[in-house]
Amino acid sequence: MDETRNDAWKGLFAAAALLIALVGSADAADRPAFQPLSFAENWSVLKSTPPATADFFDPIKYIPLTGTDWAWLSLGGQLRERVEAWNGFAFGAPPTADDDAVFLVSRLLTHADLHLGSHLRAFVEARSSLATDRDLAGGRRTLEVDELDLENAFADVAFDAGGAKVTLRGGREEMLLGKERLVSPLDWSNTKRTFEGAAAIVTLGGWNARAFWSRPVLVKKYEFNVNDDTTQFYGIYVTHAPAAPGALAFDFYWLGLERDSATFNGTSGKENRHTLGARVAGPIPLGTSDYEAEGAYQVGDVGSADINAFMLTAQAGTTLSGVMAKPRFEFGVDYASGDGKAGSRNVGTFNQLFPLGHAYFGYIDIVGRQNIVDVRESASCAFFAASTLKLDVHYFLRADNSDALYNAGGGVVRAGNLGTSDEIGTELDLTLKRAFGPHIAALLGYSHLFAGKFIEQSGSSADTDLGYFSIQYTL
Repeated sequence: MDETRNDAWKGLFAAAALLIALVGSADAADRPAFQPLSFAENWSVLKSTPPATADFFDPIKYIPLTGTDWAWLSLGGQLRERVEAWNGFAFGAPPTADDDAVFLVSRLLTHADLHLGSHLRAFVEARSSLATDRDLAGGRRTLEVDELDLENAFADVAFDAGGAKVTLRGGREEMLLGKERLVSPLDWSNTKRTFEGAAAIVTLGGWNARAFWSRPVLVKKYEFNVNDDTTQFYGIYVTHAPAAPGALAFDFYWLGLERDSATFNGTSGKENRHTLGARVAGPIPLGTSDYEAEGAYQVGDVGSADINAFMLTAQAGTTLSGVMAKPRFEFGVDYASGDGKAGSRNVGTFNQLFPLGHAYFGYIDIVGRQNIVDVRESASCAFFAASTLKLDVHYFLRADNSDALYNAGGGVVRAGNLGTSDEIGTELDLTLKRAFGPHIAALLGYSHLFAGKFIEQSGSSADTDLGYFSIQYTL
């Protein structure tokens, strides 16, 4: 990157930081909030008791189609622009056109939500994902580009049964399960992730249970996306949200994955994997501290080899609510098993399924929840009412020195036999988030990954830098 471009980027990030810190935030009215899954929003409240402070877009959030409000329509959308600047991408490994790259990714979402009485619903969401030239390995990938397609397109039939609300759903749908460690729509990706299939959703009190069968949808950059007919993903996911402060939150799940072909540390064949897991989170009865723990065990087979894999995560945090800016400190450990012997009759590598990786393993996405130990420390503070500054520090190790380093997408970054050390490296992630009222959100971030001994042993080992700025408008 020449000096002119470098100075321009320094100026852009400085201006973005000043904008996020200084621009005032509008007071959000007592109204439905925008959700990570747009179809989880319910704007029917606008039909009879509109909020005291009306929003400019209220007329399209609730559109009565009949005089009795039996049929109504809600429209919405989102535009996101994100600039990324890289240096030493993939530890500087070839092939790269340059050692650095700056590019823009743009995503437009628009949806229509039709309700017919209290029993029938149809939801459709279109997406266009574009990117400028990306002078890095892989070029403009399917993570960045999908010119026009459907993100969601499903129909619901809902009814009451014994006091529970039951929803039967079929079609294309994003899935967000639990804390997104294993199943996520992957909002960071410009193209997001979605599935096609069927689900039965039961809600009773604070309990929610989903039974589903699906196939992941493959992104075709310039054609209509189709589902992956070589993969089946199904299961049951149950969550319990606490009804009162101080109560515990629980998740219980069984997730099944069948793939026609898979390879883990030299063992290949058809994969039939079952994941049994649970999560618990709640307050620690000491001031304003809290904890979270989740574990999952996997069984099944890859070809003729048996699967015996697991993952564990635990973290604790405390918020100093009586201090200016309410600083928060967290400490966490993640472990996902690796495979102890290449090509053996047992597969010990955990399969991370369809996760949101960088939320837990750093924004650079060089590390995934497979054959990994991650010791994390973080500190954050809130200021100017709607801004959050956060620093995360990750120390990455291989769980088993015979197995590979896997990235956030499950791909092999470095094979296990290329080095003997378990030390992958240390990543620093600094983020500044700012909300400008209910519609606009900005994110400014910088990440640096210091390459460790295993990276030095196994190939190119340049440190990696990522800088980014995004602005998002939702209506």
